[in-house]
Amino acid sequence: TVKQIEHCLRNFDLSAYRRVLSDIAVWIYQGITKVMEEEVQPGLVVALLEHEGIGGLSGDKPRPMRGRAGSTGNDLDTPTHLDPKEALDGLLTQLTRFHLVLQKHGLDPEIISQIFRQIFYYLCAGSLNNLLLRKDMCHWSRGMQIRYNIAQLEQWARDQNLEDTGSKVIDTLLPIIQATQLLQARKSEEDVPGICDMCDKLRVSQIIKILNLYTPADEFEERVSPAFVRKIQNKLQERAMEEAKNQVTLLMDTKFSFAVRFPFNPSNINFAELEIPEMYNNLPTLVRKV
Repeated sequence: TVKQIEHCLRNFDLSAYRRVLSDIAVWIYQGITKVMEEEVQPGLVVALLEHEGIGGLSGDKPRPMRGRAGSTGNDLDTPTHLDPKEALDGLLTQLTRFHLVLQKHGLDPEIISQIFRQIFYYLCAGSLNNLLLRKDMCHWSRGMQIRYNIAQLEQWARDQNLEDTGSKVIDTLLPIIQATQLLQARKSEEDVPGICDMCDKLRVSQIIKILNLYTPADEFEERVSPAFVRKIQNKLQERAMEEAKNQVTLLMDTKFSFAVRFPFNPSNINFAELEIPEMYNNLPTLVRKV
């Protein structure tokens, strides 16, 4: 309003402080995401890889995690006391609690979406890295279970309207989604082109690793033949050379951070109409209406 414009700072140049304020905002953002990652990390693998949400698909009991701290370097081992049956609901409850806290602190929706984009990337990286190192997880029925678990994350993000800001939160889950699709896909030589097109978000080394780890669920299912793997390698040769040039690794980087963008959303509070409570009338040095 005209009255608000009259109250603008006329005698102060704040340009020198923009960089400082921006650095502080990024520092706070990174601190929030780090705390959230540390919170979800203990139950990540149990919730997304070991939880069996589709009843009757697998008759065996959930297997405990094998020690992998030395091989992953990401400290993604999970406590043995977590129940796989409750882990997924626990993870979704954690995410809901995070979302409510951010909303109650008045954070802009765009920033909330960016925070969860980072958290979903961390969930994807952690689950895919563990899958790539666990032969017992690489069969079609487990692929269906993991896909079901990831679908719960996707639905949660839609329910919270995280996609409305254009941050593409769900897209960060595509690598683990495509890994589950690869586990479920038919693996005959005529399927090579379709598989290569389907796994465009997976690295070539990850595709080959999953195929080499793949184990038939029963005696009626054929094993992945070396000839099939060679055809996949030949089909993806150009991609593999490009990845080698860029020194792309097998495991996803769990410490990767997306660039954050802070939008300017002006406040809808009209200070000209703001009424100061009477209890503050005796505190002119604390609150004063111009």
